[in-house]
Amino acid sequence: MKAKDLEKKFDREEDRSSYLDLEKAKRTSQEQKRVNVDFPQWMIHSLDKEAKRLGVTRQSIIKVWVAERLKKVS
Repeated sequence: MKAKDLEKKFDREEDRSSYLDLEKAKRTSQEQKRVNVDFPQWMIHSLDKEAKRLGVTRQSIIKVWVAERLKKVS
């Protein structure tokens, strides 16, 4: 199927799932890469305290806060 035909189906809100291989689908800007960051003990304590208050993991709160900051500077 040509891209323009798939776009027409999209515009008509038709089901296109049979034309896609969802097992191989990727969100290109969402691929993750592991990084190591060293924080002072007081930051770890503060992060853990806030994460516990919000009911999330330390990693989650770091990701959210970094994303918020990056959106501000973009």
